[in-house]
Amino acid sequence: MTELEKMERAKMYIDKLANGINPIDDTMAPEGDIVNNVRLSRCFFYVADVLRQVIEKGGIQSAASKKPKKAPFEIPPEKREQFARSERPIPISEIARRINVLVESEEMKKLSYSAILNWLVAIGMMELVTLPDGKCTRRPTGLGRENGISVEERVGSSGPYQAVVYDQNAQQFIVDNLDAILALENG
Repeated sequence: MTELEKMERAKMYIDKLANGINPIDDTMAPEGDIVNNVRLSRCFFYVADVLRQVIEKGGIQSAASKKPKKAPFEIPPEKREQFARSERPIPISEIARRINVLVESEEMKKLSYSAILNWLVAIGMMELVTLPDGKCTRRPTGLGRENGISVEERVGSSGPYQAVVYDQNAQQFIVDNLDAILALENG
């Protein structure tokens, strides 16, 4: 029996189980049987569909059909000059988004805002603090505030909160130090 034939047989068994049928003798499973559990039945239908897709492709996927591994993030100096600084302070997620827009390749990893935050902590511009509710977060140090990182009070759908924002100087400082950020991240 070939691998493809084994998959087809397995799919037939899973299809029967998904429909509450004993695949050995083709009888309906009793109502209280575990095979008739809704969660299991949904799982069987899912597995059957995965098997169907693999069978339609002729068996196990080849290495060529797998997603290629993305290249590490990098951005040339001339592209960094195109970074669109905001006149009003913006959060770190927006800075990361604006940096990632400059990358033209979809085959490259994106820069995460957490990589930037980890670097800011490492150089002493941000620190980990415990809030009154017990949650841990990052806040600017004195050095961070001197370089344009601040905290704003905002109101969201869940009520008031504090947002750490970065002015033009802090935005440019991050862009100017992308190599150091990447060195720490790839460490």
